[in-house]
Amino acid sequence: MVAATDVTVLIVGETGTGKEILAHALQQQSPRSHLPMITINCAALPEALAESELFGHKKGSFTGAISHQTGRLQAAHRGTVFLDEVDSLPITLQAKLLRFLETGEIQPVGETTTQVVDVRIIAATNADLHDRIQRGEFRRDLYYRLNVVPIEIPSLRQRIGDVQVLIQHFMRQFAAEHRVQPATISKGAMARLISYSWPGNVRELRNICERLSIFKAGQTIDDDDLPLEIQQEPSGAPRNIALPEYGIKLEEVEIDLIRQALERTHGNRSRAAKLLGISRDTLLYRMQKHGIS
Repeated sequence: MVAATDVTVLIVGETGTGKEILAHALQQQSPRSHLPMITINCAALPEALAESELFGHKKGSFTGAISHQTGRLQAAHRGTVFLDEVDSLPITLQAKLLRFLETGEIQPVGETTTQVVDVRIIAATNADLHDRIQRGEFRRDLYYRLNVVPIEIPSLRQRIGDVQVLIQHFMRQFAAEHRVQPATISKGAMARLISYSWPGNVRELRNICERLSIFKAGQTIDDDDLPLEIQQEPSGAPRNIALPEYGIKLEEVEIDLIRQALERTHGNRSRAAKLLGISRDTLLYRMQKHGIS
């Protein structure tokens, strides 16, 4: 439903969860799929040139501007722009991006007139924007303008059921790509892979699968073939809470943990969400669901 519209999307997730892949999927299933999609890594934009990169500049508008330059937003006219690591935009540039999102107008550096550009914006971040707002590093009004449709990608450790499916997919993919015999994975090794915490998320899993598919082509992958960080991590998920023999009411446990997190953080919802391993928006939803103020 989101892909079929021009609505602005904010993708949130840890590094390596596949935010850019999701952005491309949204673009490929949109009415703009046959038009340009330009990816801008906001963290890689030189601060002194960021405005010129986004909006373009007129010849002679500043030292070194020896010719007219079309900005990336203008170059993507009628297409899509993916703003990766949008939290890294300089605060001075955030106001101009907000103006563009509200009006569709850009003003190249050195120009006195504005131009209207038709661009669909998809943004992504691995940062807690609420914390950035509190510290004065991100504009609150820009956050609300980007956060029209938020899509949160869970970390891989939050969707352990996907690990085996992804491993099988990547092992087939890399065997074909590198023209080698597919490797098989022993039950013990697969159990280790499934129980691993995957701090690098899908990107880390993908890289390990590529490495194993090359070095163990046509062979069986056992526990001792896995990277040391996987071998050395305790097998199985840690059990911080023991399930009583008489059972529990899961809803009551959730309410209690939310209240504990809020008490420990003195009501700071962003920090409480971090303690619980969920996003702030998810915490707010669950607080509302349980009537927690």
